[in-house]
Amino acid sequence: MCTGKCSKVIAISLYVLAGVSIICNIMAFFPGWSTEYTKTDGEGNGARITDEVKYMGGLIGGGLMCLVPAIHIHLTSSNGCCANRCGMFLSIGFAAAGVVGALYSLATSALGLANGPVCLYADTTSVLVWGRPFLNNNGSYLGNSDLWKTCLEPEDVVQFNLGLFATLVVAASLELVLCAIQMVNGLFGCLCGTCGGKEEA
Repeated sequence: MCTGKCSKVIAISLYVLAGVSIICNIMAFFPGWSTEYTKTDGEGNGARITDEVKYMGGLIGGGLMCLVPAIHIHLTSSNGCCANRCGMFLSIGFAAAGVVGALYSLATSALGLANGPVCLYADTTSVLVWGRPFLNNNGSYLGNSDLWKTCLEPEDVVQFNLGLFATLVVAASLELVLCAIQMVNGLFGCLCGTCGGKEEA
């Protein structure tokens, strides 16, 4: 496969993954499919949203920081002046920015999975409190669905966070791989051109 065609495939894949990351991060702000938990209460307590959601790894890292490189990479897939060697060279830098964004999204999502959600639960004295009951479990709650009932509110918040953060982890991992491939592809494209003319022949 020539470097130009490879760039196009990578760019289209990054568009999809960036879109998925942005959507998942936005959805994560509404646990239980409700806006109720994004509001502060009358006692001065902040929104009851998982901290890792607020870091916006999916929106900024896996989303915007991968979307901008995807646009540039897509543009470099065409055969421009000098077989677009300059564009392919620049795509290395853009892909590197995408790697950083994907790593940020991956780190925040993995941390969100390990620490668990913010929810209403009964503490050791059976008093209902808002907090993170799985914070010190090192992610061990993930394999024990019986523990998920610890969270009383929002409804099914553990499954909600698990689904969204797991999707973000997968999307970020794929973005990381694709951007790394584009860095190598960009290097070959810089040396050899996009070979668009060869495809047309």
